[in-house]
Amino acid sequence: MSIDPELLEILACPFCKNEIKLTTDEKGLKCVKCHRVYPIRDDIPVMLIEEATIEPERETKD
Repeated sequence: MSIDPELLEILACPFCKNEIKLTTDEKGLKCVKCHRVYPIRDDIPVMLIEEATIEPERETKD
C-alpha cells in the first residue's frame, strides 16, 4: 500500500519543516532540503528525527 497523496501534502520534515517526498522504493519519506529519510513501517510514516537517515539528493519519487 502506498502513502495517501493528501497525507503527503500535509506532512513536513520534523527537523527543518520543509516538504517531503516518497522515495523511489516507497519505503521512506525524504525531505527535499535536509535529505533526511523517514522510514515507513507497516504503511505508517515514522516521522521521528532519531529514526531518520541522511541520504544524497537523489532517490525521490515525483
